[in-house]
Amino acid sequence: MTLSMIDQFEFERIAQSQSSLARRGRLHTAHGVINTPVFMPVGTQGTVKALTPELLESCDVEVILSNTYHLALRPGGDLIESFDGLHSFMNWNKPILTDSGGFQVFSLAQTRQIADHGVTFNSHLDGRPITFTPRSVIDLQRQFNSDIMMPLDICTPYPATEKEVAIDLQRTHSWEQVAYEYWREAPNNQWLFAIVQGGMYPSLRTQSVDFLTQFDFPGYAIGGVSVGEPFNEMTAILAHTLSLLPVQKPRYVMGVGLPENLEFAIHHGADMFDCVLPTRLARHGQVFIGQKRVNIKRAEFKLDKTPIDPKCNCYTCQNYSKAYLRHLFVSGELLSHTLLSVHNIYTLVQFVADIRGKI
Repeated sequence: MTLSMIDQFEFERIAQSQSSLARRGRLHTAHGVINTPVFMPVGTQGTVKALTPELLESCDVEVILSNTYHLALRPGGDLIESFDGLHSFMNWNKPILTDSGGFQVFSLAQTRQIADHGVTFNSHLDGRPITFTPRSVIDLQRQFNSDIMMPLDICTPYPATEKEVAIDLQRTHSWEQVAYEYWREAPNNQWLFAIVQGGMYPSLRTQSVDFLTQFDFPGYAIGGVSVGEPFNEMTAILAHTLSLLPVQKPRYVMGVGLPENLEFAIHHGADMFDCVLPTRLARHGQVFIGQKRVNIKRAEFKLDKTPIDPKCNCYTCQNYSKAYLRHLFVSGELLSHTLLSVHNIYTLVQFVADIRGKI
């Protein structure tokens, strides 16, 4: 890759907090600027569940995440490439980050086999085998034309012994080096972030950072957190790992979405976050009121004419009462998923934006 191609990957650090390690920045991509810190809703299969792109824009969403594993199985990379990429296919003209499928190594552990060359899954759709290698995952993400790509990695489950984590880490490092070198061979306008692993072991996290920072990745992610570990273990390993990452590069904490976790990570220098939490909670009738979660099915809301949160400016709160939303949900109406998801995504996006505005 030529120097000019590397130079186009720009992360501006705009401001630094005087009371914490929080920082405010701008991440420039081929499909627009991402203001950081930022929360990214998850659109695993090319859609944030139950929401149109227009509704996402009404929530001030700047970037979404999609998943390479799921899109590779259906509809497939060739079809998406025939639409000139995922943006055109799903009618979303803002930035997209695509995960590599590494999380499925964790979540689909019963249907996959790991080898030195990559991971073979038995498709959850029809059982057919599909093999992901460091290069094939980059090829797929090039077909998707996502703005930020992730390399194939292993997200080790919790709990795991230090030896087990070390074995996974060695493979992850090997795959990431292959992915980095392959990415550099063919210049384009896509970022490639590294993923730091190492479980809950500070020494392995340090080892991972030391290895990956040998390469000039445009950004660095922290994987393998929020996988069942206690809050104090997660925050300790986040604080440790974030303190080691290059200050001039964006830092992405994968799979974190609870407000208290977002706030902690931001104040320790993290810039980007993704999580399925807001839409998953919505499908179960759970909504955010501030940092608290409330179930819309509660009997006390049956006659309640007020919005979920009177202070909220989302489309749902500006137009609908708790009584109506409760009625939709208990009646099994799909509109409830949409309206509750709008509120939850807006709440998390604004929660992070409010912190950003104070830096």
